[in-house]
Amino acid sequence: MAYTLNPNLPKVRGQAVEMVRKGSSVRTVARHFGFSHSAVVKWVAKSKQRGFGSIPTESSKPRHSPNALDKDVVSKIIAERSKRQRCAEHVYQSLKRQEVVVSLSSVKRTLDRCHLLKKRSPWKRPHDFTERPEALFAGALVQLDTIHIMAPDGSRIYVYTLIDLFSRWAYAEVVEKIGAEPSVQFVKRAKRSASLKFVMIQTDNGPEFSRWFTHGILRQGIAHRHSRVRKSNDNAHVERFNRTLQEECLDHVVNTVSSFKKALPEYLNYYNNERTHMGINYQIPYQLVPRS
Repeated sequence: MAYTLNPNLPKVRGQAVEMVRKGSSVRTVARHFGFSHSAVVKWVAKSKQRGFGSIPTESSKPRHSPNALDKDVVSKIIAERSKRQRCAEHVYQSLKRQEVVVSLSSVKRTLDRCHLLKKRSPWKRPHDFTERPEALFAGALVQLDTIHIMAPDGSRIYVYTLIDLFSRWAYAEVVEKIGAEPSVQFVKRAKRSASLKFVMIQTDNGPEFSRWFTHGILRQGIAHRHSRVRKSNDNAHVERFNRTLQEECLDHVVNTVSSFKKALPEYLNYYNNERTHMGINYQIPYQLVPRS
């Protein structure tokens, strides 16, 4: 940062040098402008090197820092990053194994200074971070997702799926169109079918689970959280239910809306009231769902 913010000072320096050129003594000029004798001497020397006129203000930034990293260390950081394109933490650990003495913060600063860090785009829409609750009771955390299936005529069939992490109670519906409003209505119908109270619903970052959906289920008294971007394991339970639903039910019927609507209720009755689950010690969901 410059040591002065006065935009007129470069012009004043030039005027001082011009007075010296016209015959005034350095001390007279210094007293006239209110600067030290040595400052005027430096301005005159600079004007001889760069030419007469305004003398711009130079930055007060030091030319060298006594704590700067050694050039060899900087070269090793850059080489390690360029070799595998690993993040700063991996570069630091690799250098540590090579007995290169450098801190993690120094590695990050060096990579940033050399424009070797991939920074988050300012145009990406951030999601509010909501703490993930533990599924200690039925309804504490429910995961919601959609399945996309191609029909024989080339159109798409959508299936909404929902599962409670504590009891493994599940619900699903086939629809022809998905969106924020259909998602809210699906949650309403799922609540009517369930004998448990939904406290929080977790979804991925699809457009059908946008901010409008968040406010829609909030009016029903249900909190909403998004999973991490490109982290499908965050929704592992509902993703596994999607696979089970397809393998045990949907793959055995014709890919039409009417066929799916007929097969789903029968399968869900079996899934919730007869099928044992390894994740809940081979119990059946209805054994863990509270009775209304």
